[in-house]
Amino acid sequence: MLTRYEEVGLINDSAFAETWVESRHRGRGLARRALATELRSRGVDNAVVAEAVARLDPEQEAATARALVERKLRSTSGLDRQVRLRRLAGMLARRGYSEGLALRVVREALDAEADEAESEL
Repeated sequence: MLTRYEEVGLINDSAFAETWVESRHRGRGLARRALATELRSRGVDNAVVAEAVARLDPEQEAATARALVERKLRSTSGLDRQVRLRRLAGMLARRGYSEGLALRVVREALDAEADEAESEL
């Protein structure tokens, strides 16, 4: 029965994986690592997972990380810089972003915020 469904196109892991990656990246801001984990937990073959997450543009992933940090930045405004750095980088890590990207994006946001505060004085 499943073979017949595949033949007529009702079961298509590649299409499912592509749609999943696009939807979850846009909606929840998940990075490649988290998306791959979710797809594998749903029984999608590793080769299909790798192909689907490879289509996610690295620049788009970085832009999404920046947007997530910008949204969360204000809620940490009264805290020490190192605390803010850890919390914001941790938030990105939980969404599957690499440590390097997370730290770079958070530091850039914190530096930009400090520069803006200095220019207002």
